[in-house]
Amino acid sequence: MIDVVIRSKERSAKSTKARYESAFAEKPFDDLKHLVVVETRAETILKVIEGGTVSTNMFMQRLHAYALGLGWLPWPIISYKRWPKIKFQPRRAITVLEANTLVAAEKNDEWRLFLELLWHVGAAQVDLASLRADNVDWENRILSYSRRKTGTLAMQKFGDGMADILKKLPSSGFLFPHLSKLKSADRATRFTDRCKKHQITGVSLHSYRYAWAERAFELGYPERYAQAALGHSSAAVHRHYAKGAQVKIPALEDFERIQNERKIVPMPAAKISELPQSAAISAAS
Repeated sequence: MIDVVIRSKERSAKSTKARYESAFAEKPFDDLKHLVVVETRAETILKVIEGGTVSTNMFMQRLHAYALGLGWLPWPIISYKRWPKIKFQPRRAITVLEANTLVAAEKNDEWRLFLELLWHVGAAQVDLASLRADNVDWENRILSYSRRKTGTLAMQKFGDGMADILKKLPSSGFLFPHLSKLKSADRATRFTDRCKKHQITGVSLHSYRYAWAERAFELGYPERYAQAALGHSSAAVHRHYAKGAQVKIPALEDFERIQNERKIVPMPAAKISELPQSAAISAAS
């Protein structure tokens, strides 16, 4: 059954098939591999879920739904109302202080530049690691690439800060020759190890993506520009990434004052004593 599901992803992106292979290779799924589909019992599925992670629960649900869709199961083994709820760990953006701490302490040049560029680009780690020199248009100062997960084009203009980083990277082939050969899980483990050394918790490499979206939102960066830069085809998805952003809204009186100060000829509020006598009497009444 598991092999059939993995083969069904042959026409999907390589990263998608790799995620399925990696998920079903986890130890909790071993209890299913010797069973006939229709003989699978609810307690076995629950054991798989309890022995794994959030990811295990998600892929177990997909496996169950696939078997139902093909008619290999006459009815659900566990009704969807009774299925254990997926409880995600809270996600947050990495702060500028945390990002700078990791960069300042990093001794490996390639990894340090990777983290610096990740802050500027906000790409998924697999997309950044896969960047090549020809993804950089120096004439127009544009970085563009197709997202591995969705195939969506991500494109953004870069400034002097990002340019300084890109100039330190190879001018041909992969920008990160060593990191491009590693699996996403290996890069994630390396990042987690670095964070532990500096007591940084609650973040992952994907937290840089949240940070980019939140910074853009807080600065009032047009949403359509941010979507293009991050490769989001859905505005709803982008809003989800920026949900931790905080926007400071001025008091109405302060906003009104600022708007008046911007006028060519400010209109000061007149005092009653300065009004014509007839108008002053009317105002006073």
